[in-house]
Parts: sequence; C-alpha cells; structure tokens
Amino acid sequence: MSISVTLEREERVRAQYADTTLVTDYADAYQGWGPTARYHHSRLHAVDEILRGCPGGALLDVGCGLGMMVRHLLDTRPGDFRITACDQSAAMIDAVATRTREDERVRLSVEDVEDMPFPDRSFDVVLAMGVLEYADVTLALEEIARVVRPGGLVVATMLNPRSPYRLFEWGVFWPARRALGGVEAVLRVPPARRHGARRTGIKALSLRRFRHQLWRAGFKPEDALSYDVTTLVPPVDRLVRRWDRGWREHPETTVTRGAKRWLGTGYLVAGRRVADA
Repeated sequence: MSISVTLEREERVRAQYADTTLVTDYADAYQGWGPTARYHHSRLHAVDEILRGCPGGALLDVGCGLGMMVRHLLDTRPGDFRITACDQSAAMIDAVATRTREDERVRLSVEDVEDMPFPDRSFDVVLAMGVLEYADVTLALEEIARVVRPGGLVVATMLNPRSPYRLFEWGVFWPARRALGGVEAVLRVPPARRHGARRTGIKALSLRRFRHQLWRAGFKPEDALSYDVTTLVPPVDRLVRRWDRGWREHPETTVTRGAKRWLGTGYLVAGRRVADA
C-alpha cells in the first residue's frame, strides 16, 4: 500500500468519529432495533461468553468506542476488573466519561492502538473490538502483545469479509447508494436528502489470515466464534429488524462455533500471550 493511500485511509478513520454528530448518530444506532444494534448486541454477548472464564484483573479496552462494554462490565462484573479504556477519538472518550459517570474504577485516555503509552506487561486482559479493521493490524497486534502479560488473554473481533452480508453490503449496497447519490446531485436534490455511504477506511481480514497475524504477534489462538449470524442482506435486513426482535432477548441465537459460522457478519478470536523464550 502506497504512503498516499495509507494516509488517506488514516484520515478517513480519524474523521469518522471526530465529529460529535457522527458519534451521536452511532450511539442512536447502537441503542435501536436495526442491524447496527443487533450486530453490537451479538458482539457483546460473544465477548461476555469468553470473559465468563476469566476471574478478573487489569483489563484494557482499546478502541473502546462509546464504552458500552465498559459500562456492561461495571454493571455485571463489579470489582472484578481494573479497567483502562482508550480510543483515538476524543469525542468517543467524552461519551465514555458520560456513560460511566466518571467512575473512579475506570481510567480513560485518548490513544492510538498502534502506539500506546502503557508500560510493558501492564494488563491481564486486552479487548480489541471494532478497532483492528481501522488500523495496521501488524503494528496494532505487536503493541497489544507488548502491553499484555505473558499468559494474558486477548479478545479481538473483526468484521467477516467473506460473509454474504459483508460481500453484498460492500460490493453492491454501498456502491449503489453512492451511485444513486451522484444521480441525485445531478438532479439537484438537496444534499440532506441524497443517498450515500461514507468511505470508512475499513480493511477486514479473513479468519485464517487473522489467526496467522495473531501467531506472528506472539499469541496462541484458543477459541473462535462467529456472531451476528444472519441470512439477510441490506436493505432487506433493515425491514425485517423492525419486527424480528427476538435477538435482544436471546442473543445466544446470534452466535455460533458450528457450521453456520460463515454467516456471521463478524467473528471473535480469543488467545493467550505466549511467554517470551
């Protein structure tokens, strides 16, 4: 990848959630009943399932976003984890501070996953949810490996680029919306009413490639599962989600380790930091 392309991608990533309006829109989508809400609810359940076997300790939530996982851990595992949460978006960290009510059990900071200020071997657990798609995966995993203790747990998620949902969304749905927006611009439709799709800078890896990256960074993958399992594609999913709301009461139906894992719009890998030789 050329330097100019890399810089352009980094700028897209920074801009995406630097705007407080976009952060608010993201929060609204997270709390609703649409595909975005289902995705995040399913992912939270998947991570929660992995953490059930973890007794606690110093935990880093890198790329913490709005702090939904932080709030969840404070509510469901009080006293188990000493939490540090960071995100490269100051607007996101402000949202986390509001959501956690500036709880003294949580340390917040604006940081980049590729260059964190934390000392070596600082954490027993590192969560990297929804952040590695926007970063240089090699650099990010090397940095995570540096700050986690030998034997420590890493829980990382990734959008599944080979799922029917992502293939259709990225290859058909988003380009169609952008093309329609271009036609509407020619027809002088007001900007606020035009269709479109933001260019996000997402770069997702297949499960096989991601496992390889984890091994290279010094982690031993121990478990993998797919979440947000669905046969629907956009925009049909948006219509169906208006009445199909069972996923919120039964999130376990949206995750799998079995034959349907290829239908998951995202996947999770849990692994341990290998002790230095």
